[in-house]
Amino acid sequence: MNPATRELFLVGAGALAGLVGTAGGITSLVSYPALLFAGVAPLQANVANIIALVACWPGSAAASRPELAGWGGWLRRWGVVAAVGGTVGSVLLLVTPAGVFGRVVPFLVAIGSLALLLQPRIAAWQAARPAPGRGSALILPCGLFVLSVYNGYFGAGSGVLLLALLLVTTEPALAAANALKNMVVGAAAITSAVLFAVFAHVDWTAVAPLAAGTFTGSLVGPGVARRLPPGLLRWLVALTGLALAIRLLVA
Repeated sequence: MNPATRELFLVGAGALAGLVGTAGGITSLVSYPALLFAGVAPLQANVANIIALVACWPGSAAASRPELAGWGGWLRRWGVVAAVGGTVGSVLLLVTPAGVFGRVVPFLVAIGSLALLLQPRIAAWQAARPAPGRGSALILPCGLFVLSVYNGYFGAGSGVLLLALLLVTTEPALAAANALKNMVVGAAAITSAVLFAVFAHVDWTAVAPLAAGTFTGSLVGPGVARRLPPGLLRWLVALTGLALAIRLLVA
């Protein structure tokens, strides 16, 4: 495709990706294949995708102010963990062969999607349990760090996995958990983007239009999440995640 058509295509794909991702779905399900279709090589598409998705952060933050009210301390604490994890993942991408995580990614995404579907039952089970032990207290920091490492390395499906983690450990309300997920994903993406901008080859002609689109979409996504029935949103996100898992498995 010619440059003008390519830019318009990436803006549109970015807008759809930003809307889907910040509403609770999987941003990279749209944005990463769009970059490949636009002729960006796989590794450069991965780098461009992670950098462009930084644009989702300010848009989703502005659109999620009702859900984020009162969570400032939590975000400062766990945003640091996510940022460190994203940095580690990006360093791994720069120093290891691409595709190291490729074999386990489909299964991680599938597990996260199934966890979303089972979340109401998991929450009921947790409520019926005695006070959580020390092992339970480690689930959030360990899970957040590991998923942020993955987010900095590749990231496809990390949003579903993080959403499932936060629903189980932090916030049972789907719209609020989704808003928190968008913030910690953004924290990991920012540190990754800085590293890639300094040390990796970046196709900025692909990043710029995709980022413009994702920012636009991210302004709409949280509102969609707020208005959709939680059960419907949970099923839409989970089925999208399972579709991505199957696509990654057969790719």
